Amino acid sequence: MAKLQTTTGRKLAGKCLCGAVRYAVADEFVYAANCHCSNRRRSTGSAFKPFAGIERAKLDLTDGGRDLMIFGDESANHDTHCKLCGSLLYSVVREGAFAHVTMGTLVDGPTIRPTMHIFVGSKAPWFTITDDLPQFEEHAT
Repeated sequence: MAKLQTTTGRKLAGKCLCGAVRYAVADEFVYAANCHCSNRRRSTGSAFKPFAGIERAKLDLTDGGRDLMIFGDESANHDTHCKLCGSLLYSVVREGAFAHVTMGTLVDGPTIRPTMHIFVGSKAPWFTITDDLPQFEEHAT
């Protein structure tokens, strides 16, 4: 992968549960949200997936490339997991241009915070959203 370039110089570390896969990402996220769609619930085993979006070139795999499991189209949209522990690390979206980093895999705290809930039309019926962030039935408009 290309060397990680940042304009701020701040890099964040991320890793899977077992530590086999590690990545570095620029603290330059463009957006962040909590996704409540059924696919994200299944991939995370949680009520929603908090993620932060960034240009794909600003995320760099630093260790464990052989331990990746790709679910989806490797050349375009896909989820990237550790094949040893199953952690969902990030999703590649927008035909490969962006990565949605699963915020729970970040070791370091990003400056961005989720600003909305998306796909609340299919959220888990047993989960209640209790914050005041905007809610969208599907994608944000």
